[in-house]
Amino acid sequence: MTAPRNYAARLSGQLINQGGMPLLMPTIETCPLENFTELDAALQHIDAFDLIAFTSRNGINAFFQRLEDLELNPFLLTKCHFCGIGLDAERLAALGVKVGLVPKEPSPAGIIAELAKIPDITQKNILLPVPEVVGVPEPDVIPNFVAGLEKLGMKVTRVPTYRTRCLNKNIYEVELNLIRQGKIDVIAFSSTAEVASFLQMVDSKRDYEHCAIACFGPYTAANAKKLGLNVSIVAQDYSSFAGFAEAIALSARSANALWAQQ
Repeated sequence: MTAPRNYAARLSGQLINQGGMPLLMPTIETCPLENFTELDAALQHIDAFDLIAFTSRNGINAFFQRLEDLELNPFLLTKCHFCGIGLDAERLAALGVKVGLVPKEPSPAGIIAELAKIPDITQKNILLPVPEVVGVPEPDVIPNFVAGLEKLGMKVTRVPTYRTRCLNKNIYEVELNLIRQGKIDVIAFSSTAEVASFLQMVDSKRDYEHCAIACFGPYTAANAKKLGLNVSIVAQDYSSFAGFAEAIALSARSANALWAQQ
């Protein structure tokens, strides 16, 4: 698993439930911003926004933590409509926020599709709390999200809310050797940034050619393919890690059945 540690615990539990043996090797980590200027300015004028759309649980946690650090009145948020993806909506609800939009497709594209159905969405102000990506090129997910919202005629403000940065491969000598030796069956990616960082840790495709590549949903899979990976497992239900674990388990059972026949 290459997911950040704060996500890996949930994914690990689901994989164990399916009979897997997860090995944790986060290729990225999330951490606080070094400069809060843009985020603070947005929070201090939060009533200027009609909607706030979150693309990750990290964004939610960092946003509300900064709100608390600045000692701003949460009542100001009652004027905004909130958008959350999948189970992230539950996290918002736990923070006392009423979520007005949870897209059927758990993705930024799903949010765009739902907003497109609203007649007066043009010229609405929307705030996007997003990661500041360090060490790899920014994946196209957020730029595509911004472009899709602007195509609807919305006024988009994207604001860095937390940092996503690569980890050093030197801390993973054991794990990388296990991959090279063919002792890892599946590498599970939950985001494009994880893929890009992983590829900086290996020397060539030969290092991971014995591993099946699993991706948490079609968008991560598409970007992984663009980066040269042969993706063989894609979760059809990517609203939660349960669906990802089920997809990996189904692939493993199919492979085992085929092996048994031979």
